[in-house]
Amino acid sequence: MTTPKRALITGITGQDGSYLAELLLEKGYDVVGIVRRSSSISRTRIDHLLEGTAKGTLRLEYGDLADSSSLRHVMTKAQPDEVYNLAAQSHVRISFDQPEYTADVTGLGVLRVLEAVRDYNNASGAKIRVYQASSSEMFGSAPPPQGEATQFHPRSPYAVAKVAGFWQIVNYRESYGMHASNGILFNHESERRGENFVTRKITRAAGRIKVGLQKELFLGNLNAKRDWGHARDYVEAMWRMLQQDEPDDYVVATGESYSVAEFLDEVFGHLNLNWHDFVKIDPRFYRPAEVDYLLGDATKARTKLGWKPQITFRELARIMTEYDLDLAQREAHAASFGI
Repeated sequence: MTTPKRALITGITGQDGSYLAELLLEKGYDVVGIVRRSSSISRTRIDHLLEGTAKGTLRLEYGDLADSSSLRHVMTKAQPDEVYNLAAQSHVRISFDQPEYTADVTGLGVLRVLEAVRDYNNASGAKIRVYQASSSEMFGSAPPPQGEATQFHPRSPYAVAKVAGFWQIVNYRESYGMHASNGILFNHESERRGENFVTRKITRAAGRIKVGLQKELFLGNLNAKRDWGHARDYVEAMWRMLQQDEPDDYVVATGESYSVAEFLDEVFGHLNLNWHDFVKIDPRFYRPAEVDYLLGDATKARTKLGWKPQITFRELARIMTEYDLDLAQREAHAASFGI
């Protein structure tokens, strides 16, 4: 009987972590997820996975990207074949308010993961493969389309930290021969997206407005253009990177870009609403340095990984809108009974 592969995922309770865990479990992996110790437990995205109905197994271990000893401990206990580093302080606007924390977790956290992997490899003779969640925000003000050869021009503490993490991966790959790859993922959303991210903020508000629970939605820059895909598609690319014989860096994107205003058109239009009647501009939501136009060139991922997105921009908007409309309807029904 073949021993199943084992994967270690940081950030497993997040949007990407939950979809990746689903994918790996269905492929028969044993999955170990790292979670931070907290007085309030939020694991709603993976609760269904803990029921043990998939082909593989899932267990959780406490750890933190700010704590190198905990990472070494989990690495030794988990003995993974693959490590997916998805954990980060990942909200761009918040990174301006918490730049030091963002630099520590999002930037130095990558170094701590790599050192934990390297120490375990040296002690055990293992050859763990590492995936690093890099970001299109690293390109910043670089003109579109952005590909692997595009020069980085980060425009936020988050993006700067991601650039640092990117180069740590490259350095460990070149210095120690580690199978370490960067996935430069452009914006990927879903119904599991955090509600403080603009796409989910929009779909959540639209559903509540439709059923009468909310009257206004406050946003910042509506002209920013992003290359938006669905997170379920993008985790497939992560996995494919670690199945390659040689490590490398890949842009993962749809090759289409739409503005925030166009996303509003899709969402509110699906509910037969005019967003102009409800959306207000609030300067608090503008970034000190804006990123105006991101458009990814994923030719390399398509040709070398055989990957392409399955869910279109309009399908993404529809899926998220219908999910949050249902959520709002249930919320309104509960409110009608005083719950």
